[in-house]
Amino acid sequence: MVARATEEIDLSAFNRGNYMGAVESKNQSENVSRVLYPDDSTPSGRELRLHQEYFFCSASVQDLLRRYLRNHKTFEQLSEKVSIHLNDTHPVLAVPELMRLLLDEHGLSWDEAWAHTQKVFSYTNHTLMHEALETWPVEMLGRILPRHLQIIYDINAKFLATVTQKVGNDVELMRRLSLVDEAGERRVRMAYVAVLASHSINGVSGLHSELMKQSIFSDFAKIFPERFNNKTNGVTPRRWLAQANPPLAALLDQRLGKGWRRDLSQLEAIKPMAAQPAFVRAFRHAKRENKLRLANWVEQHLKIDLDTDAMFDVQVKRIHEYKRQLLNVLHVVVRYHRILDAQATGAPVDIVPRVVVFAGKAASAYVMAKLVIRLINDVASTINADARVGKLLKVVFLPNYSVSLAEIIMPAADLSEQISTAGTEASGTGNMKFALNGALTIGTLDGANVEMRENVGPENIFIFGNTTPEVADIRARGYQPRDIYEATPNSSACSTQSATARSRRASRRATRASTTRW
Repeated sequence: MVARATEEIDLSAFNRGNYMGAVESKNQSENVSRVLYPDDSTPSGRELRLHQEYFFCSASVQDLLRRYLRNHKTFEQLSEKVSIHLNDTHPVLAVPELMRLLLDEHGLSWDEAWAHTQKVFSYTNHTLMHEALETWPVEMLGRILPRHLQIIYDINAKFLATVTQKVGNDVELMRRLSLVDEAGERRVRMAYVAVLASHSINGVSGLHSELMKQSIFSDFAKIFPERFNNKTNGVTPRRWLAQANPPLAALLDQRLGKGWRRDLSQLEAIKPMAAQPAFVRAFRHAKRENKLRLANWVEQHLKIDLDTDAMFDVQVKRIHEYKRQLLNVLHVVVRYHRILDAQATGAPVDIVPRVVVFAGKAASAYVMAKLVIRLINDVASTINADARVGKLLKVVFLPNYSVSLAEIIMPAADLSEQISTAGTEASGTGNMKFALNGALTIGTLDGANVEMRENVGPENIFIFGNTTPEVADIRARGYQPRDIYEATPNSSACSTQSATARSRRASRRATRASTTRW
């Protein structure tokens, strides 16, 4: 099934000399797939995002039904042959689109169409943050997709009527359950549409799934407890170990055979090998090869020389405030000043040489995330140019992060930074990829870190910071980051010591941005 512009070129406009106007309609229609995830900080950007989501959802659902009807004359077996999984809220328009097709194109009754829909759809939630759960203004949805808005209204009305029959006229409960948020600008809650339309709803780690039922979907979990479950995220060892880390994969093949690629539990057999000097030497040799590969990449692309004998301390992931790259770079600044302080007093600098690696992308309209990237690069420029530091500390931000680049970075890591504010990271998969490649995890008790600790043992993972209940308590009492900052000597020193002008600017930016951290 191929989608094309309905009008390739307006020949009459072209013949009149209006060459731009001749292809305007074609270009306008092709905008829907020209750039994915456009900047949606403007009304036009948000409208384009809505057009895109509907375009891809509609194309997929129409193609799905077309293929189903090749071999079936009725929809009785639809849920036995077809399954649609909603990976977060971006594809949720598929729900009213399937209903529209079944009702308007194929003539099913409402009850038949809704029964099929609830059997076909399942939903994975990826965030506990309300601001990250997609909503659409009723005005915009009604203007662009009026039939879909009407279907959502009908779903909502029937659902709330059913709840009222069971629990009575609880207006506050109806307000919380409604698919339409009536507070302020009326908006359709797409996550609620997904929950109501799905027979199975899962989080992506044990902690996340429990918090999901206790917070954003608590009312739905009470009404439909049987629908909620957990599916902890996972990664494939074929890509993230066998392909990404040939030296370590070869060592495992030599000691275990090749079966671990399909049955990762076979790696249990290397536990006793940790006490064997020959295996430890071979493991270290594999790690050094990977560090050398990354160091060569950095030298080639960034002209920075890295010491492969240093500890590679790595944080690579989407740039976001809750993932706390800012906390990490503040720690880098503190470490930098500790080195200078020790040198100034003439005391021996007893610090393990460290290379701090950052990589990741920011959403196009996420100003704070872009400022954090700028801060990291400013700090890196200052530290890397300071001859007093030498090989004790280097900082690099690797641009244009991708899966291919991740396959070079992760095998080289000695330390994996998984430091999100507890209760905010749904699961994480980078934490698993690093661990699979032999990096030690430093992190909070958040997302899949909890289950990783259960499996590797608390002695093999470095946990710090507040727990999810402690974070909630801090929020309830009122968080004052400035007080914490000023009460921490190593942190406040960063803005008072005279390193270079750039270091001072970096510290001031960090101070301003630190109001979002704990």
